[in-house]
Order: sequence, then structure tokens, then C-alpha cells
Amino acid sequence: MADTVQISVRSLVEYVYRSGSIESGFHTTTTLTDGTKAHQKIQKLYGEKDRKEVYVKTEMPRGDLLFVVDGRCDGLLDLDEGLTVDEIKSTSGSIEAIGDDGYPVHWAQAICYAYMVAEERGLPSMRIQLTYVQVDTEEQRRFVREMTFEELAQFMEEMVRGYAPYAEQRHRHVIARAASMRALPFPFDAYREGQRKLAGSVYQSIADKRKLFAKAPTGTGKTISTLFPAVKAIGEGLLSRLFYLTAKTITRTAAEDALALMQARGLHMHTVTITAKEKVCFQSEMRCSKEFCEYADGYYDRVNGALLDMLSHETAMTRQVVEQYARKHKVCPFEFSLDAAYAADGIICDYNYIFDPKVNLKRMFEDQKRQTALLVDEAHNLVDRGREMYSAELNKADFLELARTFKAIRTDVYEASKEVNRHLLSVRKAMGEQKTLVESERPETLIELVEFFVYTAEKVLAAGTLGVEHAHAASLLLDGYFTAQDFLRIANLYDERHVTYTECFKSEVHVRMFCLDPSYLLGQMGKGFRSHIFFSATLSPLSFYVEMLGGSEEDYAVAIPSPFSHEQLDVIIQPLSTRYQDRERTKEPLARMIRQITEKKQGNYLVFFPSYAYMTDVYERFMTIDGGQEHADILIQQTGMSEEERERFLAAFDAANARTLIGFAVMGGIFSEGIDLVGDRLSGVIVVGVGLPQLGLERNVIKDYFERTGRNGYNYAYVYPGMNKVLQAGGRLIRSEQDRGTLVLVDDRYLKAQYQRLLPDEWRSYSVVNMESPH
Repeated sequence: MADTVQISVRSLVEYVYRSGSIESGFHTTTTLTDGTKAHQKIQKLYGEKDRKEVYVKTEMPRGDLLFVVDGRCDGLLDLDEGLTVDEIKSTSGSIEAIGDDGYPVHWAQAICYAYMVAEERGLPSMRIQLTYVQVDTEEQRRFVREMTFEELAQFMEEMVRGYAPYAEQRHRHVIARAASMRALPFPFDAYREGQRKLAGSVYQSIADKRKLFAKAPTGTGKTISTLFPAVKAIGEGLLSRLFYLTAKTITRTAAEDALALMQARGLHMHTVTITAKEKVCFQSEMRCSKEFCEYADGYYDRVNGALLDMLSHETAMTRQVVEQYARKHKVCPFEFSLDAAYAADGIICDYNYIFDPKVNLKRMFEDQKRQTALLVDEAHNLVDRGREMYSAELNKADFLELARTFKAIRTDVYEASKEVNRHLLSVRKAMGEQKTLVESERPETLIELVEFFVYTAEKVLAAGTLGVEHAHAASLLLDGYFTAQDFLRIANLYDERHVTYTECFKSEVHVRMFCLDPSYLLGQMGKGFRSHIFFSATLSPLSFYVEMLGGSEEDYAVAIPSPFSHEQLDVIIQPLSTRYQDRERTKEPLARMIRQITEKKQGNYLVFFPSYAYMTDVYERFMTIDGGQEHADILIQQTGMSEEERERFLAAFDAANARTLIGFAVMGGIFSEGIDLVGDRLSGVIVVGVGLPQLGLERNVIKDYFERTGRNGYNYAYVYPGMNKVLQAGGRLIRSEQDRGTLVLVDDRYLKAQYQRLLPDEWRSYSVVNMESPH
């Protein structure tokens, strides 16, 4: 019996007919797509005997495979000229720009539907009609063909033949994948303490279609303990794919390493890592169009061959592998990785590909989601990332510049930009001496003006009439269009969990629709997936993160105890005040304490501070203490460090160092989470302060919101996020059974119950040393 390959008409046509180049930036939301409103308007004009949204299906055997192709044709018209398939497409551009005979990809879709109707009804021929409609003017243009059944059947055969090599490769892969996953052993000799419990919880959550919130301390082996059961679930048919979602490059590497470990034990699985476009772009300047980039020029003519080549020869498609095949086939590495993701069993990528409405992987259908699990690493980061994803802002200066630029070029863009600028100017005048204004409603007048600006910009950009002489203006308009689109997108998501705040400084007006509580929208964006596994060493308190990440009472939660003994960690609390008003007074004893701790035992130390300014201040004082840096080499984290600079910073933490090394770094920064300095690469960590975010408008607005809704606003806005940074920084120290080290917590608040409750069990056996008390 032949194995079945199920594919929709649209997916089949898009695969076979993909051609042309990647075009820079601008695609309207309605250009040449199945615009719903346009469809409905055309379909309302159908006669009594005409039918709309007609489901059609055919089966086509080829070799060992049976291709089952299905879809819905827009209209089946009972006309005097004969039964006619109607395929409707809409455009926001000029309808005259479509050409003399429509687009081949649209004909292909309509012909597939016509074949299925003719086959089902035994008809010798079919009429096929393409109906194009302009979304603004509702102007229509039609093209008609008539084809015999033999011509339709030949066309359909050619379509399936074009798709077959990919389907056959995929079929072979799925068979090998299932066999390898069923036979796959746990890739270590034994489970570390807590690992079996975590892995079992992950598998059960996937089986039961639930969310899991797992607090698993550093050293549990979270990456393998979540990936291994998810891989086994694919092998058992519970899943068809998984996403491993991260916030940082370094945790993506950990996922790649865990998968490589399983591949060494026999796993056959296609995984792809999606790297940010600006990091993988081969060009010195990122301009995605055929005129400027040879990898964009003709991309769609070559990508199918490139994918087939890579998928046939590789399983772990890391950044390096993607770049290798992208160069070989001359395709854009970023777009290539996205196309590979739709074919992969495992995708390693940033949170935003799932949760951000601006950048999510839009071609994933609901049935695919139902067979997909999301593994969300370092899930504590998703709360603030969610706030960013569901917020948007506009600046008056951008629209003033657009108005000035287009005054002599396009009156319509000038007027639309000027109106937005004028409105923001009136807002500033109305605020008077007030610098900030917080409101709980959408800025309706501004939204209307921005909608008109988007409509105007879309028409100009779609027409492509600005020309080379106005390249700067076109670039400015494109940026403004995208910013405005983001603003409107968030306006559509705006609810009682948002506020609008306006800030005025000098001549600038800044308007931000700010998401206070991302839990609902995280839940909505993650809707439809079979299971979500949220895990981190620092989901503390667990109830807070379950709430903020969109959990419910039906979901599962598990807290894994630390696999390490208390003897491995020497915890000291140094009750110096690090409050802002006390920092000048306590920086001398703090600098001396750092000197004392790092002098006691030669080794490598990290000292974490709540801000760059505080870090720099204490560092400068430390360097003036008698003897300065005689006993140690000093490193200090800089803002905006490149990947090479970060790697050099971490590489300096060598177990074989002849002298003590002290690294000054910032809590919540690139060195405070996701890094592994095992064994003697790290002897001690000093955490200065309780990590509270800086007092400011946004944090205070968050605090007020949670107070109004019956929660402890100060804890939600300041204490919990702050202590999370502390736990992450302190978690750098003990990474394996062999590690030993000293953890110093510097702040008198660590002795208060409010903060003590948030410390992990293994930190609670501490001693108190007070540098301010007399010796």
C-alpha cells in the first residue's frame, strides 16, 4: 500500500511556481493576496446556481507515494458558456499593472481546482476564470481560458512531478527519523538528580496537551532534559516538530550541542537554527533587492534546489551549515533558513518567531501547530520581551522629517505626514509644562491620522514611482510606513492591559502604547500549539511566572531540587546598603570587601552590579586601594561589546591562570546568564544589590496597574524582576558536581523576609560578614 502525501493546492502551487527575486522591504498587506473583503464582494454578485468556497480533492499515485491534493476554490459558476472555476485575487496596486494575462502562479492554482472539478464530474473540459479586484476602487479585471480534461490532467501531472523529489526526500527522512527516535537512548550514562523528574514532566505535558512551568536549578541539565523527551514524543507520533525558543545566542548553542549529542547516539532529525538577518547577511550593507544583492536576485529560482541539497546531506543545519549551502547555491542565508524551518523537525530560534506579531512564522497552519511543542528556554526573559513585542511607539520628529522631505516631491505624502506632526504638536501644547502624560485609552485621533498616512504611503510605495533620484525619500517613507504599521498593529491589540503615555522633551513628542501585562497576548500568540514547556533556573516565585506567561489552573508546574550539595557553595551576606542614596558612603567598604574576598584564594571572580554607572564608580575606587591591581588582573564589561569581545572576555576565565582574575560586569547583561564557566574557571561570584530595575515611568506605571488589579505592584514591577537578575548572576557559579565556590550577596535587604523567601534553598545556609562594623 502506497504511503500518503497530503498537500494543499496552494502549498503545491507555491512550491512549484516559486520564481523571481527577493524584493526589498515593501509588500502591502493586501497586494495580490486572497483579500477576504474583496472575495466576499465578488462572491455576493454570484447567481443562485453559483457556489462559493467549494471543497475539492484528488488522489494521484506516483511511485511508492499517493499524493492527496485538496483545497477550496473561490467560486464554481454555472454560466451559459459552461461550468467555470473562478479564482479571486486582490491588489492595492494599479489593476492595469497586472499585465495581459494575469500571473502564472494564480493560473496554476485555478487550473488545479478545475482539474479536480472536471475529474469529479467526468467533464470533457472546463472554463477557468481569474478575477482581479482593486481593493480601494473595487475595479475588476478578468481573464478566461478553456482547457480540455486531457490538458488539465497533463498540467496536474507536471505539478506533482515538480513537487515529487521534495516529497520523496521528505518521506525517506520521516521513516529514518521515526526509527532513530524510537531506538534513541538517553545520551548520558545516567540521569543526574532531578533530570528524570523534569524529563518525565515534559513528556507528560506533551502527551496531555498542557503547558508546563518548570523551575529547574542550574546544573539540572535543562536543555537535554527538555529536548530528549520532546524528541521521543516525535518518535511516538505525538508531535511532528518542536521549537526551541531562546533569548540569547549562547543558549542556542547549548541546544545545538544537546542535539549533536543525541545525533552521535543515532538520532536522525532535521534541525535548523535561525540567526538574525543582520548577523548572517553576506553583504556589507543590508539591502534586500536584486539590484543590490546577488543572493536576492533570482532567489526563488534557486531555493528549491538549495533546500533539496541541504536536506539530503545534512541533519543539523546550524548557522555555519546554512551559510555554506547559501553560498553554494547563491541564496540569501536568512530567507533560506526560514524556508528550511518549514521543512525541519526542530527549529532553534528567538522567541519573536512565535510570540511577536511582527515577525512570527506566518506560513504555519493550524494543523501543524497542533503537532508542535514549544520549548521556551530561560522563560523568565519572556515577560519583559513580551511587553516589548506588544508595545509600539511614534516620534514627532520622524513625521516632521517626512513632511519636509516630501513637500516638493509628493503632496499626498507631505499632507499625510504633516497632519500627524501637527496633531503631535497640539498634544505638546495641550500638555503645557507637563513632561509626561499617562492615559488608559488608545490615542484614537492619532491612530486615524496614522491609518491615513499608511494608506497614502502604501499607494506610493506600491506604485514604485519615486525613482532612483528620490532613493533617500523612498527609504525614509519605507521606514515610516513600517513604524506606522507596527503602531496600528499594536492599536488593534490594545486592551485594558495597556496604557498610552506621552513624553515631551524640547521639541520632541514621543507617544508609546505600552503593554503592562503581556500574559493574555502571550497566550493568544501561542494558541493552537500542542504544548508549551516554560523552563528556567529562576522562575521564582513560580506563581508569578505562571501568571505572567499566560498559564492557568489546568497547567502543570514542577520545581526540581538542586542536584548539588550545600557543601559545594559558601554563601556570605554582606549587609552593606547599596541603595542609591547610600552608594557614595558604602563604595569604599564595598571596594575593600571585593579586594579581601579575591585575595583570600587565587582564582577567577565575577562581580555583578545593577548598573554600568555604579560598576564604573566602584571599579575606579577599587583601583585606588593600596596595591590596586597588584594581586589580580582586571576586566570590565563595556557597553555594546561585539561577539568577538564577549568571547575574549569569557576566554580570559581560564582555570590555568597564574594570577587572580576579576571581571566587573552588569546584572541582567550578557555575562550574567546563559554562560558556563565550569570547574576552576570560576571561583567566586559577588552580587552587589538586589537587582531592582531603575525607578522610572514605565516601572511605576506597571506598579500602579498591578496595585489597581489587587496584586503587590512593587513586587511585580521591581522586586521579582530584580531578584531574578540576582539568581541568574549567582547561578553562574556552581555548574557541575565538581564545582566549588564562594557567593557573596551584598545588601542588607537580603536579611529581610521579603527577599529571603525568594532565595533558593541552597543559598539559605549563609554567614553574615559586616564590613562596616569595627574589626
